[in-house]
Amino acid sequence: MSTPTRATYRTMDEGTAEDYALIERAEEANNAGLVPRVLGLVEALAEGQQAYPISRLAHSLQSASRAYDDRQPVDYVVAALLHDVGDTFAPHAHGLFASAVIAPYVPERLAWIVKVHPDFQQFYYAPHMGGDRDAREKYRGHRWFDDCVQFCERYDQNCFDAQYEHRPLEFFRPMVEEVFARTPWTTTD
Repeated sequence: MSTPTRATYRTMDEGTAEDYALIERAEEANNAGLVPRVLGLVEALAEGQQAYPISRLAHSLQSASRAYDDRQPVDYVVAALLHDVGDTFAPHAHGLFASAVIAPYVPERLAWIVKVHPDFQQFYYAPHMGGDRDAREKYRGHRWFDDCVQFCERYDQNCFDAQYEHRPLEFFRPMVEEVFARTPWTTTD
């Protein structure tokens, strides 16, 4: 008799304990490959039409390199590396996308910074594009407002320097592995 490779239900409420045990084993195996997929999201930042002074990939590597050089904790460096991974797949919600990727593995503060950084970044460029420079003001009074201002100032808006020598993606692999090896937290929201 062969071992089943797929659950047998048509609706979730028909599922058996055996079905869900099979699914759980498959999910564990799938999750073991998470780090290469996450790094693939970063590599995808080199693709597509780009008019920035450097590629989005180089921007993210610059961001992470600067955070590393400033001796930020490993989860902060990884958040800096991944903060724009949504640009390729969710260009109109890139902060939310990137935050969803890292949120189960980093402190809530970092997930929030990554999620809202697009509004904070408008401070620098919105006047030139007909946007709202003060978009971040809707967060004024939030306990992490100043932290996001600092992230954007030190590790985002200044990371388009073609002369800056950032570290390669492989340098950050052990840090990404460390962060994504953590037991993910869940939220009740």
